[in-house]
Amino acid sequence: MNDHSNAVTLSTDQGRALVRLARRTLAESFDRKLPADPDSENALQDPQIQQKRATFVTLTLNGNLRGCIGSLSADEALIAGVVRNVKNAAFHDFRFSPLSPDELDRVSIEVSILTDPQPLEYKDAAELVARLRPNVDGVILRKGGAGATFLPQVWEQLPNASDFLSHLCKKAGLSPDAWRKGNLTVQTYQVQYFHE
Repeated sequence: MNDHSNAVTLSTDQGRALVRLARRTLAESFDRKLPADPDSENALQDPQIQQKRATFVTLTLNGNLRGCIGSLSADEALIAGVVRNVKNAAFHDFRFSPLSPDELDRVSIEVSILTDPQPLEYKDAAELVARLRPNVDGVILRKGGAGATFLPQVWEQLPNASDFLSHLCKKAGLSPDAWRKGNLTVQTYQVQYFHE
């Protein structure tokens, strides 16, 4: 059993404020101004929002991924991480061209707050599959200088653990069956996420 003692527990209002912050940050990148929202501004002053946490921001357009960038380590305050990651997801995700002004109003934003990654010990491929918790665990795979992560939300597209791991290996630049051969460092984490 993984011990994730730093489980994230933000309120819905706090999560909504972070998503609104991400939306405002994107709008300002295109020199647009959103109307003031005093409730969101107040929620962003909460000490819990000032904590250092790892965050990811995911952008989707018509239900398809449009950008996803984040940090796996809690090096900065939630607010700073959301601002940095929404800009990176919109303009610096190498898989996509930069977000255009006409996409701004159509793109959907999701903010994920991560627990600290914990090592997942396993003896072989079968035990690795058995220890993963679909729809609960985000997974980080590393081998040498290669590494990648999938947020827990990716289980919705890849519900089979074998497929999930194979796609994650490919994302890391490894062969799809690298997870079957062992020698991978595996960590898991959980998220609390909020979306528009």
